Amino acid sequence: MGKPLSRVPGPCDGLMDTPLKTRSFEPPEADMALVGRDNLTARVYQELRQALMEGRFRPGHRFKIRQLAQSLGVSETPIREALMQLVRERVLDMQAARSIAVARLTSAQYQELRGIRLLLEGFAAEQAATRITDSAIAELRLHHQALADAERDGEWRKAVEANWHFHNTIYRAAGMPELLGMIETIWLRNGPLLNILYPRAVPTYRDRHQHLNVIDGLVARDPKAVKQAIQEDLMEGGSKLIELLDEIDEGKVPLYPE
Repeated sequence: MGKPLSRVPGPCDGLMDTPLKTRSFEPPEADMALVGRDNLTARVYQELRQALMEGRFRPGHRFKIRQLAQSLGVSETPIREALMQLVRERVLDMQAARSIAVARLTSAQYQELRGIRLLLEGFAAEQAATRITDSAIAELRLHHQALADAERDGEWRKAVEANWHFHNTIYRAAGMPELLGMIETIWLRNGPLLNILYPRAVPTYRDRHQHLNVIDGLVARDPKAVKQAIQEDLMEGGSKLIELLDEIDEGKVPLYPE
């Protein structure tokens, strides 16, 4: 008889104060069940990531595990494991009584992450300038128009989502998956925060919208122009947000108006 097989640590090991245990040999069907559960957890995790980057959850949103399991058509276990993975990545906060909510960024945290974004997203935009296809540029026009329409009509959630798809289309066009992964990790924390832009800190620009300058630079295949436009979009578009975050941090205004 050989030694019993050690169980591979799961996503929640160490977080629930349970010791690593060993298990005796189990039939292949049991291993397949574990694989199936891991696949479900991965799918839930990816769906939650996408929703967070698109801004479908705002800071402070509390997740109801049972409700989320029903909406995704899975059991509560993969929901819980996916949420705990996001807690470890500091995207979500675990609060009292094991309540899990979307983390809120302070003004200092937002500005620190924006400094990193200027470098990463500026580089991605620069690389995309000579690699992006005409069809992708056409998609950008549609995403920007969707953003403009949503802002005009006061459909704030649609505006946040359209803005994400505009930026994500550019960064994917760079063709650098490692870089894209770094950018998306930051957007997991940044996406929900953009919900407080509207209606109190709607982005404004000195001249034309920087998204239009981004598109012009891409059409001209001008890396320098695209990089500059993306970076100025982050600076100009986020200036009012920083002012609002400062007021929230100082307790002058609530996170969300009544």
